Amino acid sequence: MQGALHAVWRWFARADFHPLSVYTTAMNIYDTLAALNITLPPVATPAAAYVPFVQTGNLVFLSGHIAKKDGKAWVGQLGATMDTAEGKLAARAIAIDLLGTLHAAVGDLNRVTRIVKLMSLVNSTGSFTEQHLVTNGASELIGEIFGAKGAHARSAFGVAQIPMGACVEIEMIAEVGA
Repeated sequence: MQGALHAVWRWFARADFHPLSVYTTAMNIYDTLAALNITLPPVATPAAAYVPFVQTGNLVFLSGHIAKKDGKAWVGQLGATMDTAEGKLAARAIAIDLLGTLHAAVGDLNRVTRIVKLMSLVNSTGSFTEQHLVTNGASELIGEIFGAKGAHARSAFGVAQIPMGACVEIEMIAEVGA
């Protein structure tokens, strides 16, 4: 049984697989964004002593982006003032902001060869255990936009608080080609 599970894991972990890739038919990332009615926002001004992104070699590290609603921090705590569905929408909104920053960093999202990792912090009560489902809001959109290139590693943590009381914060690592 262990050998069979390892074979399944290897199939899912291969570079060309993403469960949502069947939904991505456009070769151009910007065509996909337009089809989804997504407009990339400009890079947000950092709220503290950091830069929005750093590139080293072929990797681009995007600083954490907090959820925003109507241009302000999307304030709330999962399990207290927000439910999983609303948190998932917040994570999706962050993914759009991250893509705006990634576009500014690399100049053309078609240069992205892989979304390597997302790391998500979910402002949640001690009894809330659906951080992974909240973070799916970002992961599913990334998969829909990038197809197989969007298959990424991920961590999702529950935390006691996020700057400005935001409900979710997500950072990203992407790989780019020439």
